[in-house]
Amino acid sequence: MKQETKCIEAGYQPKNGESRMIPIIQSTTFKYDTSEDMGKLFDLQASGYFYTRLQNPTNDMVAAKICALEGGTAAMLTSSGQAANFFAIFNIATAGDHVVASTSIYGGTFNLFNVTMRKMGVDFTFVDPDCTDEELEAAFRPNTKAVFGETIANPALTVFDIERFAKAAHAHGVPLVVDNTFATPINCRPIEWGADIVTHSTTKYMDGHDATVGGAIVDGGKFDWMANAEKFPGLTTPDESYHGITYAEKFGKEGAFITKATAQLMRDFGSIPSPMNAYILNLGLESLAVRMKRHCENAQCVAEYLEKNPEVAWVEYPGLPSNRYYERAKKYMPDGTCGVISFGVRGGRKAAEVFMKKLKLIIIATHVADAHTMVLHPASSTHRQLTDEELIACGVRPDMVRLSCGIENVEDIIEDLDQALRK
Repeated sequence: MKQETKCIEAGYQPKNGESRMIPIIQSTTFKYDTSEDMGKLFDLQASGYFYTRLQNPTNDMVAAKICALEGGTAAMLTSSGQAANFFAIFNIATAGDHVVASTSIYGGTFNLFNVTMRKMGVDFTFVDPDCTDEELEAAFRPNTKAVFGETIANPALTVFDIERFAKAAHAHGVPLVVDNTFATPINCRPIEWGADIVTHSTTKYMDGHDATVGGAIVDGGKFDWMANAEKFPGLTTPDESYHGITYAEKFGKEGAFITKATAQLMRDFGSIPSPMNAYILNLGLESLAVRMKRHCENAQCVAEYLEKNPEVAWVEYPGLPSNRYYERAKKYMPDGTCGVISFGVRGGRKAAEVFMKKLKLIIIATHVADAHTMVLHPASSTHRQLTDEELIACGVRPDMVRLSCGIENVEDIIEDLDQALRK
């Protein structure tokens, strides 16, 4: 099936007389006839459900759709994008381990890695996504367990060179984890370019309607954990907290990573979305392909308008031929990138704040990537926990305005921008 069809059909195929829509299994608990039947589930000898804190049928159907869209072999939903990135890293890197990450990532993820996970004993080296080969090589250590980057960084809009970082990661026997939130699998499938694990904040384009927070993790099923067994004991040696199961042996390359993340991390942290949230997410997924096309078309028009406007100091959008990532974006995302634009209002930070107050149609919101057009000043909101040096390092200028183009008529979006810039 093509991507547009997968958005509708993947993940759930009703049998004769069954619900056409994914059913909402709003239950914490599942009944079994015998203790032996339930015991097989706890031993991972049979598939099924025993408690929604770990797994739920509705959630798994939606995860299967996202898995199909990304071209993976296994997937799981989480309660947020932050939970997805935490699980993806903590599933393979624990106290005493090290991770290489791009500097150009979402501020919340940067703080998760740089502050919270350091307190848990996981060390990080942040590298410029445009660093030299020598600088990238120097970032690796004997205890490095993963490399992390974003397809399109939020909000710097840096385009990540997936192939290059995948090659470096694999040369050191570790997987590449890519957050594909902004591009979505409609515009980019990182697994096809060498990524091993893909994460999402489904809160953004996948939901697309400000309706529900969520995250997802997809395993590409290609990384050979047993070939690098000494680096990943959590996957390649018996898990004494789960009946001595060795995940990589029992579930292979295709299923070990997600099974461990479910059996261990979801069991202990419980960061699972409600079945109702998964159902709402599925409604968004059904129109994802249609919406992404409109988002990209609108953003391209708006970016071209902003680039010509004398009140605008600079514009970052990978779809502009003048953009430094234009050629890289064409390689990885030939059909469009995303609906998000970063730009600076001439006059600096103060002028940007005045401009935002004058907007009428476009709303100021701590959100991005959905049907409504909205703006944000990252330095004073999502990235306010970062120092000026850290802001610059992750590609966020103090005067940056992040504009997320929705699916309204583009002429209305431009008209609102124009009147606010003139004022």
